[in-house]
Amino acid sequence: MMPKNYDVIIIGGGAAGLMCAIEANKRGKKVVILEKENKVGKKILISGGGRCNFTNLEITAQNYLSQNPHFCKSALAQYSQWDFMALMEKHHLTWNKKHTNGLFCDQKSGAIVKMLLDECQDVDIKTNCVVEKIQDNFLVSTNQGDFEADSLVIATGGASIPKMGATDFGLKIAQQFDLKTINFSAGLVPFIFNNHCFQDLSGTSLEVEISCNGVSFRENILITHFGLSGPAVLQISSYWQQGDSITLNLLPDIDAEYFLLKQQKEHPKIQLKTSLGQFLPKKFASKLVEVSSQL
Repeated sequence: MMPKNYDVIIIGGGAAGLMCAIEANKRGKKVVILEKENKVGKKILISGGGRCNFTNLEITAQNYLSQNPHFCKSALAQYSQWDFMALMEKHHLTWNKKHTNGLFCDQKSGAIVKMLLDECQDVDIKTNCVVEKIQDNFLVSTNQGDFEADSLVIATGGASIPKMGATDFGLKIAQQFDLKTINFSAGLVPFIFNNHCFQDLSGTSLEVEISCNGVSFRENILITHFGLSGPAVLQISSYWQQGDSITLNLLPDIDAEYFLLKQQKEHPKIQLKTSLGQFLPKKFASKLVEVSSQL
């Protein structure tokens, strides 16, 4: 059977693959997306807890970690957050802003996936399509036949969420074509405690300033049954390496030492957990004092 011919083959139907297909199609290219899952955009559907945190108001090259910081400058100059927001307006989608300048879609994640699919009306999308082999002339063999194109885009993402079908496929293809690669490292991940002393506080959230290796973020942390998560933790995890220490300022708006000494002087009988409970969740303040007394 003769291979199906396209200008561009995109392997991976996530956010990157769909956006790539949209832009290539605008340039008059005949495009096909090969997606191994039963639907495209699965990670989009779970982003922001289903509310789709699609971008931020303030985006600069300094917000990205890259071995080539100039790449971010070039990429952002060609397509900014404002361009994506204009696309949403075209499809009558609206959004709301959190205090961290993160934008969430009012119509939830499914509406973003539908928008991208509507923009891909002239793109062939093959789901349940498993790539079996790629040859040097971009002949791609799959369980649904062979596809051939002048250009091949690998948009399969990283290996971060295996349950969602994520693998190291992209890394293996890069190695096949002798492209330079770097080892995976954890980023945007929660921290796991060996000691689960805060397990009974699972679900508690509070705003902190978190620091590691000279970098700080001020956002919420979330105590989970296994450790710490939440925006602040996910952000700082990209700057943490095994053995590094992390500092949490639980009272970033006040001088804690001055406040506690003043409380002790003015209210000699007041309990520490009561003083801290004026600024921290009371259950958390009580647990913090309990754990600290055991150290």
